[in-house]
Amino acid sequence: MPQSNLFNRQALYLRPDPTRVIVRPFKPSTEPRHLNPRDKSRANEIVDRVLSLDPTATANQLRDILANFDGRHRNLLRQFELRADAMEDAFQHHQRFSQQQRQLVGAYFMNEYSFESAALFNPSIVPHPDQSGVADGSRRLIISLRAVGEGHISSLTFRSGVIDAEGDVTIDAPTQLAGLPEIHASDGLAPAGCIGISFKDESDLSERVIFPVTEAQSNGIEDARFVAFDDDGKTIYFATYTAYSGSSIRSELLETTDFLNFTLTPLRGPAARNKGMALFPRRIDGRYAMIARQDSENLFLLYSDDLHQWDEGRLLMKPEFAWQFVQIGNCGSPVEIDEGWLLFTHGVGPMRRYAIGVTLLDKHDPSIILSRTVEPLLQPEPTEREGYVPNVVYSCGAMRHGDLIALPYAVSDTYSNFTTIKISRLLETMHPIGAAL
Repeated sequence: MPQSNLFNRQALYLRPDPTRVIVRPFKPSTEPRHLNPRDKSRANEIVDRVLSLDPTATANQLRDILANFDGRHRNLLRQFELRADAMEDAFQHHQRFSQQQRQLVGAYFMNEYSFESAALFNPSIVPHPDQSGVADGSRRLIISLRAVGEGHISSLTFRSGVIDAEGDVTIDAPTQLAGLPEIHASDGLAPAGCIGISFKDESDLSERVIFPVTEAQSNGIEDARFVAFDDDGKTIYFATYTAYSGSSIRSELLETTDFLNFTLTPLRGPAARNKGMALFPRRIDGRYAMIARQDSENLFLLYSDDLHQWDEGRLLMKPEFAWQFVQIGNCGSPVEIDEGWLLFTHGVGPMRRYAIGVTLLDKHDPSIILSRTVEPLLQPEPTEREGYVPNVVYSCGAMRHGDLIALPYAVSDTYSNFTTIKISRLLETMHPIGAAL
């Protein structure tokens, strides 16, 4: 029978909040030229209209905009100016214009976007890089979440919290403000396609939204699987995620040490053409290791000397039980315990129901499966099955905390919750490989 009663489900319920908004560039739609012939682009015509206003009307319009929107965003005038800077071609027919005119033009080409109005799901979890002031036995956390807004565009957002010695979790309330980072060109030493982004020091963690910035990501940054990676004693936070263009996908890698400055880099190689890649939290025998589902159905173990190049791997697991006959996938990076690597997996069964199980891999050779759960550990409860995609529980990463595993999970692609389980009880539910079923 499923072992859901082993988990300490906590009623945290991180739900989407349509009042949290960012400002982003707005591009007016255009009709085919044969339907509406124009001498100028629609953007140029809007700029012409704005610059035709006299100074008093310009000032009044700008004052009204600030009265309505300034308290909802940081440095709104500066964002208007940056938007105008990106539209220099639209000003080329105008010899003289004021700073206020430029700011007003910028306002006409930006809009508010409720980035988590539809869903807040598929979480992962890592220790916070700042553990100062935390009580003994407790640990400060960072939870990453996939946020979905208008047009089903996915972005990456964060929450902070604390797990105490008993495993009780509290999540800090997010700020009402939210904003996008500044984008930087990568240097000549960075891999091809690498992009740097940074947030202001004064921004709260929950303010920071990583929104699609490239064509490959234009319809979503999906399902980030964060891991605190031990790089010879230094902790680097990596996250593998799916970049979705609206027609194609690829796996990319996010890197940070402080959750203020990030790099986003496309991964190369045959394995990166699919989704659901999860990096081990340290090298194994000097090589990077990854769990991936490169064929959309089974799980594979991959090794690489290059963090950004992933070729085909070795088959690790196939769907074997009724609750996973459709496909299996990882639920984030493997978690290291004394007995080996705990790999949480999801399985898809009848009626496209998603459930979560776990497998124990050998610590020195993770291609060896030591034990596994035959029945689901976590599956949709009657009170947690309704949502945008019903009958789904899903996670993008767990974390060890003393003798506990902390596992955030999503409910029906809509909202997120949190559960914990003692490692000893988890191991007791697992079936040794080779023993009779």
